[in-house]
Amino acid sequence: MSRREAIKAAAALVGAGVAGRVAGAVPLASTPRAAAQPATAGARKALRVGFQVHRTGIGAVYGRWYERTATAAANLINEMGGIAGRPVQLVAEDDGTDPKRGVEVVEKLAVHHKVDFIFGTLFSHVVIASAPRAGELKIPYFAVSEGYHVPSGKLNRYCFQPGITDVRSQVTAVAPWIVNTLGKKVTMIFPDYAFGYDHRDFLGRAVARLRGTIRALLPIPPAETSFTKYFARVPADTEVLYHVMVGPGVLTFVKQLGEHFGARKPNLFGFIDSLEGVDFASPGLEFLDGTYFWEAFPRYAGGYPTPYERFYRERVGVNDAGASVQDPGDVATYSHMFGCWETLFVIKQAVEQSGYRDPTPRDYRALIETLESFQWFNEGIQHPQGPKKFVGQIHQSFGQQFISKVENRRLKVVHRTRIEDSLYQPEADYTRQPL
Repeated sequence: MSRREAIKAAAALVGAGVAGRVAGAVPLASTPRAAAQPATAGARKALRVGFQVHRTGIGAVYGRWYERTATAAANLINEMGGIAGRPVQLVAEDDGTDPKRGVEVVEKLAVHHKVDFIFGTLFSHVVIASAPRAGELKIPYFAVSEGYHVPSGKLNRYCFQPGITDVRSQVTAVAPWIVNTLGKKVTMIFPDYAFGYDHRDFLGRAVARLRGTIRALLPIPPAETSFTKYFARVPADTEVLYHVMVGPGVLTFVKQLGEHFGARKPNLFGFIDSLEGVDFASPGLEFLDGTYFWEAFPRYAGGYPTPYERFYRERVGVNDAGASVQDPGDVATYSHMFGCWETLFVIKQAVEQSGYRDPTPRDYRALIETLESFQWFNEGIQHPQGPKKFVGQIHQSFGQQFISKVENRRLKVVHRTRIEDSLYQPEADYTRQPL
């Protein structure tokens, strides 16, 4: 698709649906200023958005695709006139997926590069370390993480997660399907840090509410390289083995899972994190046929067939099998990276509706209070994963989830949850914190 064709397609999609209504939504005020001033965008002072990216470390696969997605979104925004007529400039810094470096990156972006906002962090231990420094510097910080740390109220008023749903909402949405379809006796395997604890805590509660039981909890250290000894501890009467893993050891983890259980395996339900960025056709994964995975955004084309998904896929450069158009061996982190795209469009919307111009306390206050007043993000090219309900009280978005079955070494969507399936009662209220 040429640049001219892309802009034409975006305009057509905007006209078809972006300005439309989502059932049950409270429509937001239209903010056409940027789109109305494409000729002036390049001549005005750039809006500098700090991009805290995992280029190295255990999050490098995610970081590579987060950067491609963020760049694609920024390019599209600039082609359509920028943000409030200003071009967007991404200022990227590698945090090494390391908490200590994460804090340093926040300081460097805010103090040295003097960016307007910071966004993009995924791994929960880096977010938890970095967010307090953003609060001290009083600069808006947009996580793209999924962890429950933002909506839990444990961070601060400058931290938001509007472009991706959190683990608590994800497991709340899919737990009824797991228990009612696959079985009530569940054993969980999860990472032994904050992200894994979110799965442990919230799936455990959901299973109990559904009159199921957790047969065993098996946390695995993040640096682990051999997993068979954990599989040996799975109780024999387990009906569902729920697994979620992240990092460079995921392919080894899944292969050893198959080697250990073979044809005698219990029903398997995994979060796609266990194979995000990994080709399902890889040798040793044949045993996964007939098993199930959670996806936030279906990897294979046709799983969620909307014109917005197709447009997004083409702009980022992902083929129908969920890999790079340039390199079919480079599989995307498709269920996570859309959060970077959607977050940048939320920033655009907040800047334009709040009248933000400069990184001053007054403009930041206006932007934060405007963000907290948002209630819905309508589906469209800005939000190709689907519509989202935003709860300003906890700075968190809620959206639909997908359950896919492995068939012929591809994922096929078999169930899609509703937004209301993922909602929970807020336990915090950031709007009460001073700015």
